[in-house]
Amino acid sequence: MRQWTDEQQELRRSYTDSFAAWGEDHIQRDQDSEFPHEQWKLIGDSGLFGLPFGGEWGGGGQDLLTTMHVLEGLGYHCRDGGLNFSVATQIVSAGIPIQRFGSAFLKDRYLPGICAGTRVGAHAITEPQGGSDAAGMQTTAVRDNDEFVLNGEKCFISNAPVADLFLIYAQTDAGSTPFGMTVFAVERGTPGFEIGPPVEKMGLRTSPFGNLSFSDCRIPATSVVGRVGQGFLMLDYVMKWEILCNFITSVGTMQHRMERCIEFARSREQFGASIGSYQLISSKIVDMKIGVETARMWMYETAERFLAGKDVLADLAVAKLVTSEGNLRSALDAVQIFGGRGYLVSCALEKDLRDATGGTIYSGTSEIQRGKIARMIGVK
Repeated sequence: MRQWTDEQQELRRSYTDSFAAWGEDHIQRDQDSEFPHEQWKLIGDSGLFGLPFGGEWGGGGQDLLTTMHVLEGLGYHCRDGGLNFSVATQIVSAGIPIQRFGSAFLKDRYLPGICAGTRVGAHAITEPQGGSDAAGMQTTAVRDNDEFVLNGEKCFISNAPVADLFLIYAQTDAGSTPFGMTVFAVERGTPGFEIGPPVEKMGLRTSPFGNLSFSDCRIPATSVVGRVGQGFLMLDYVMKWEILCNFITSVGTMQHRMERCIEFARSREQFGASIGSYQLISSKIVDMKIGVETARMWMYETAERFLAGKDVLADLAVAKLVTSEGNLRSALDAVQIFGGRGYLVSCALEKDLRDATGGTIYSGTSEIQRGKIARMIGVK
């Protein structure tokens, strides 16, 4: 088991009360599909968004592991799964790639706002026809002197309805190869760039979802993040951060849910005994324990290997699978353990179940992850 320093533990503890407060009224916000603007401002003031960014832009200068440790605490204490998802998206979608690949101009222009939460970030990869096939994207960016002209559509973009900064992945090579992809920083309000209305979805309802379209949208060449044709490399890097930061919050959620089920199983009596004394119930909770510990191990060990420069393609796929599917299984078992209560909106476990379902789809579906693992072990 990983040992955290006193400083890392204290940093996480310092957010405990704030995490819980940000999740208040989460059931009503979920029912209203309401993005929590007030909480977002408080999060910006707290410094959470800036954890992995340099101090010169107002960040905390923390490493990936420390950032994950704090985000696990967010998942444990904050019951608003949609807000937790948007927080991780804010960090990894625009901030991480700009800090790692962006020019000095882009860093100075955007990172202070990302750290403070005054700029809301999003990245746009998925397209209506492409789905998980990022290399097959049809959005194009054609060079015209000192500008690029963007045309195309993006869909299922997290934070889109509230974001004001988007990292757009587009093809700059007519051959539509992975190495013809380029990333552009595009601001809301740019002529030719349209942001659609929020799209209703099953879970994570407080994290708004939307579609984007580009029609002869002119972007200055200074808005290229990294180099022309570097988009696939950037996507690979960003997806590592996305999986590690998004799904470590799920580990915190799984831990909290398990503890809640233990408490209920001890106190709830049926047929003259606590329901925890029945093997079918206790076995579900044991499986929750195995699931959360396995997910936590894979998340942090994969992060350590990533930081050490190791090839983590298969590790990430396994980590994403065991965490997303373990979270979904845990949420379903929790509803069963609570019985009729678990089916009620007021219990919030049905919301957990809806939120957890998304984890098996976004950041690469479970089927995509299994395909990666199969190739890595030589099955196909």
